[in-house]
Order: sequence, then structure tokens, then C-alpha cells
Amino acid sequence: MKQFLTVQDGGNIKKLLEEARYVKWNPFADQALGKNKTMLMVFFNSSLRTRLSTQKAAMNLGMNTIVLDINQGAWKLETERGVVMDSDKSEHILEAIPVMGSYCDIIGVRSFAKFENRDEDLNEVILKQFIQYSGKPVISLESATRHPLQALADLITIEEHKKSSKPKIVMSWAPHPKALPQAVPNSFAEWMVAAGYDLTITHPKGYELDPKVTAGAKIEYDQDKAFEGADFVYAKNWSCWNEENYGKVISKDMNWMVDKEKMALTNNAFFMHCLPVRRNMIVSDEVIESKTSLVIPEAANRVVSAQTIIKKILKSL
Repeated sequence: MKQFLTVQDGGNIKKLLEEARYVKWNPFADQALGKNKTMLMVFFNSSLRTRLSTQKAAMNLGMNTIVLDINQGAWKLETERGVVMDSDKSEHILEAIPVMGSYCDIIGVRSFAKFENRDEDLNEVILKQFIQYSGKPVISLESATRHPLQALADLITIEEHKKSSKPKIVMSWAPHPKALPQAVPNSFAEWMVAAGYDLTITHPKGYELDPKVTAGAKIEYDQDKAFEGADFVYAKNWSCWNEENYGKVISKDMNWMVDKEKMALTNNAFFMHCLPVRRNMIVSDEVIESKTSLVIPEAANRVVSAQTIIKKILKSL
């Protein structure tokens, strides 16, 4: 494995889950794989779970770890060619990336959508530059369009708690005060469909995701109807994907918040969210604190998902 950006990069899902189960119960069994190897994590955006879980996963495998926050403690980077660099950006990413690559064996990159240029976001310009110029395997720690480590952790969590072979999963849009990327819902949809689950996506009209991403899922604009009989409810906000309103917030309808009345429509469903979560906007206190809330086990499985992927990459070096 030379890169991990999408569900396709993970290979056979059944085998990946088997490896994840082994990693979870034998976290220190493969430390020889990472001996004298270095994992570099480059953050263009803030992080808590991704930063800590990926660093912990690499350490479990015996690796050295380096964390670089581009916004603090590093030169500001110019990312475009042809620019006269007379502003506050002192270094070009095309020099910085090969230098980073020379200091490590694997690079993880976190770079959100900027919502300034739709084509640039959808084409994953920064991530692709790391793949092209670093000379090292690259793991997406969340990009403009995907968050594969989160989706793999979500899949692991559902596999651990499902009560049937093909549970009904509902991913529900929920209100948020800011414009958020489509990365998490994109990856969640792709991984759930690839796993063969019964996936329903519910959201207000205007919040449709890329049809290529949601292929194989049911789209339901009536949230109550979508929740009926659900085994898992995954709440997440995202901003508009369509070209006309890309990156915009067109609704803050609080009726879409996941509360106990909504959860009562389900099949005693488990509640999931990638965190951080806006309480009493995305989800009510009583739902996120309920016995069926999986947000903490889900977050803990971020170590498992990261370690599973890093291990696969180390084996290919």
C-alpha cells in the first residue's frame, strides 16, 4: 500500500476488518515493523482525535513520530505556482514537501476544504502534491473530500455492536452554525455501502452530496421516515456540495437535531458521531449521554483504524 485516501485503497474490507480485530487485541505485537522508522504528521488544520490516535498507533508499531503544525511553529507555505512571493508566506510547498519526505518513512496529511475554489477542493490539490513530491507513502488524515481513517473506525465500531448481518444505518444531516466540509459524510457513505450495509441518507433539500459518493444508498428527505427501524444513527453536518451553493449554509433548521423523540422512532438505535459535536444543536445531551451512545468507543477505535493502515504500509516498505 502506497497511499490511503479512499475506501478503494483499503483493499478487501473483510480482510481489513480481520486485521483490525487482530490489531485491537494485539496492539504491541508488531513493534519490530516500525523500529527505526518515522511517521510524520502534517496538520494544516486543527485536530484532537486524529492527531492523538495516529501518533499513538504509530508508537504502538514501534515508530518514531513527528508532528508538524503548519499554522504554528512552521513557515507559512505558498501552495500555488507562478506567485510572486512577496507576502507573509516565506516557503513554497514544492520545496517543503521533498524536505519533509527526506525526514520520514510515512507521511500523514490533514488539509480541509477551504471553500474558496470548488475545483481546487474537489481535486485535492494539496494532498496530491504530497503524493507527487514527497517520495513517501501518504495517509489522508482528512482531506477536502474524504476522511478514510474516521470511516474505517466507524465501520469497526458498527461491526462490534451490530445485531444483524445487514443493519439499517442512517446518516442524518444536522444543523451547525458554520460551513463544514463533506469529507466525513462522503467517506462514511462510501464505506457503509462498500460494507454491504443498508444505508439511508437524510437531509434537507439542497444538501445532496456527490451522486458518485452516495451511489448505493437511499436518499430520504423526511428525517422521521428515515429514522424508522434504524439500528444505527450517524449524525453529521455538512455544507452544500452543489456548484451554485458550494460551501454555504442554507439551513439551520433545529428540527433536524437528533433528540430522544427522533431516536424513539428507531429500533433502539445506537447513536454515532465523529466528534467534536455541538451539543443541543447536532444532538441533545440526553442522546449523546445515553447508554446507546457510541461516540467514545468510536473515538477509541481511531487508534485501531490508524494502526491497521500504518501496519499495512509498513509491510509494503
